[in-house]
Order: sequence, then structure tokens, then C-alpha cells
Amino acid sequence: MGSRAIALSPDGKNVYVASSRSDAIAIFTRSKRTGTLTQSSGTAGCIAAKGTGGCETAVGLNGPNSVAVSADGHTVYATSRGSNAVTIFHRNRTTGALRQLRKGVGCISGLSIPGCADGRALVAPDVVTVSPDGKNVYVGSFFGNAIAVFDRDGSTGALTQPAGAAGCLAEGGTGDCAAGVALGSPEGMAVSADGASVYVATAVSNGLAVLVRNTSTGALAQATDGSGCIVDSPLSGCTTGVQLDGANAVAIGPGDDDVYVTSLLSNSVTSFARASSSGNLTQKAATAGCLVFLRAVGCSFGRALEAPEGLAVSPDGANVYAAAFATGAIDVLDRQAKSGALAQKPGRPGCLAPRSVPGCSAGRALRGVSSIVLSPDGRFLYSTSFGSNAVDVFQRVIPVKGGRHG
Repeated sequence: MGSRAIALSPDGKNVYVASSRSDAIAIFTRSKRTGTLTQSSGTAGCIAAKGTGGCETAVGLNGPNSVAVSADGHTVYATSRGSNAVTIFHRNRTTGALRQLRKGVGCISGLSIPGCADGRALVAPDVVTVSPDGKNVYVGSFFGNAIAVFDRDGSTGALTQPAGAAGCLAEGGTGDCAAGVALGSPEGMAVSADGASVYVATAVSNGLAVLVRNTSTGALAQATDGSGCIVDSPLSGCTTGVQLDGANAVAIGPGDDDVYVTSLLSNSVTSFARASSSGNLTQKAATAGCLVFLRAVGCSFGRALEAPEGLAVSPDGANVYAAAFATGAIDVLDRQAKSGALAQKPGRPGCLAPRSVPGCSAGRALRGVSSIVLSPDGRFLYSTSFGSNAVDVFQRVIPVKGGRHG
């Protein structure tokens, strides 16, 4: 109920869905051949607050809204707005089943919750991500206007928050966090494959924060020379970009060359070139820099892209997919290999949506589609639909020779 976010294990065996209205993580076994999902009965099929619905019992899982799996496949992390918490689960790599780490270790919260450790900068956490090297976990705090930093134990998956400014980065440096800018309400976050950069989409700041990550310690820092943030309207210390109103999700292209952002209020997908040496971003010029629902001056034209949230780049780099919450559509964008520029596929292949949306291929159970993920082999796409209480399964059409991907 209220399926809000989705993650796929690196081995491709399992799909995990954060279901905010069920206070649960639903667990699915995935067929690598057909892409289909199967949910086991009982505790193997879900983990929930108070163990409702016959699920495995968890603490601090009230209103889960984001989920991530570590690169080694050992651990699953989830954020929950209702409990101001990040929860930590051991993953059985054979069955995919989840078990919360022991009391005092399996949950870190900004509230005083029995069984949870105390954490800082955890006010309505909305997004969680794990660094590619598995050393750190980062949590975006929507109402805390902050990023919480955690060191990860590679053997157990347990998290420890460093003391003082090393443990969090917050708008204006509130509390004992390091000072940041353009961090109003983080909703999306991604770590570059080289581990040197963390990019944060901030809904109230209408921007994209660019954070430098120390690959040895995991600590985050933000430049103050204008390269540390790109925002929709002029802001001291930031560069000004376009069509970033209500920035929501972030995805990074293959090779770390490009960064893409969906913006809920701009109804847009924006594109940025990444400098490999510094991790700094530059919005692509002219129409390559923004694709907008209906029309906007200087941007390319997008269809069925009202209130986009979810975003994913195919492993082969040929396509970018955007989930439009208000339209109930998944938009299919072609990506140029050299420039990273995006263009929506023409005609019906350019979007999949309910039959009430003209000009798109027909889809179902897509009301409030909000999160998408691709399988490691790029053959299948999965989405969650908050309003339909559903997880949807799609096969991606990949020509054997010639033609265009989709």
C-alpha cells in the first residue's frame, strides 16, 4: 500500500519496495530470464513495523519512502519519514529475505524510539544512498535541510555517524553540522561511480547541490566559489541554471560524464556535463540542457511529463527513463552516446501511460508512478505507483543489431 520507492539487488535476484502506507518493505524474488516478480508468503515476503500482515518485524519503519541495497548485496537500507529514521537490514543473498540488525544497531533515528540509536540531521528523511565502495551511507533529510553522513561497517552493514561537523552537512550549518548552501529539502541523491562526488536534488532550494566526497573518509564538503550548487534563481554562492523548480531525482550516466535531474514543478528533465577531474557540473547549452513538458523557451519539447519524479539511465547508456507522478506515465528518452543529450522518442514509443493520456503506448496500474529502476542487464524496468499501490514490470525493447533502443 502506497508503494513509494524501489531498489534492485546488484545480483538481480531481488526487488525491494518501500510501501509507505503499509509501513513495510515488500520483498520480491526476480526471474532473471523473464523479469517477473514473485512474493513469498510470510516473513520471507515482507518486513514491517510491528510485523503486521504476517511480515518479519521491524522497528522504526513508519512510512518508509526510500530504499537502497549495498553494492556487495549484504545490506538493505530504508528511510522512514514517520519515524525520522534510517533502518538497517541484513539481506540473505540466497533467498533475498531481510532481517533487521540487533536492537540499538538496526535503526538510527532523530527521535527517541526504543530500539533505535540516536542520530542527527534526521528530520523527515526522504532519500538514502550507499557509496559504490560500500564505506558510507548518506541520507537526505527533507525537513532538516541536511545530509546525514554515516560510516558503514563492511562486514555487518551497521552504521556509525561521525561526531560533530563530519556527521552532517546542513543549510546554514544548523546544530553542529557543517554549513552547506542550497540544501533546502533534499529529495534525490546519487554518488558518482568514482566515489568522488555526491549530487543532491533539493526541492525547496530548486537546485542541485554538488558535494565533494573524500574517498578515504567519506566526509562531504561543498565549494563556495559557485561550483557547489546550481539553482533556478540567483543565490549567493551558487551558479544559476534553468528549469530546476522542485528538483526531485538525480541519475548519473555511464562513465560519470553526465548528470540528469527531474524537477517536479518545472515538469522537466535537465542535463549537466560533469568534469571528471573536479566533479563540477555545467548545464548543457541550449535545448540539450532541458526537456520540458509542453514548451519552454530554450528547451526541447516533452510529452506526458507532468510532475516527474523517478529517473533512471539504462546500463548501456542508450536511454533515460522518467516517471511522471501527475501524468501516470513513464517517458522514454533517447540519449546520444557522445554528447549525453536527450530527446524523447517520437510517437507512442516515447511514453507509456494510462489510456486517458493521448499519444502514448497504453499502460496500467501507473497512478502516481514515482520511482523506477532498471535490471543490471538492462532488459527490464520496474516502477512503483503510489496511487495504484503497485509495482509494475516492463520489458525493454533492445534491437539485436541496428535500430534504436527503447
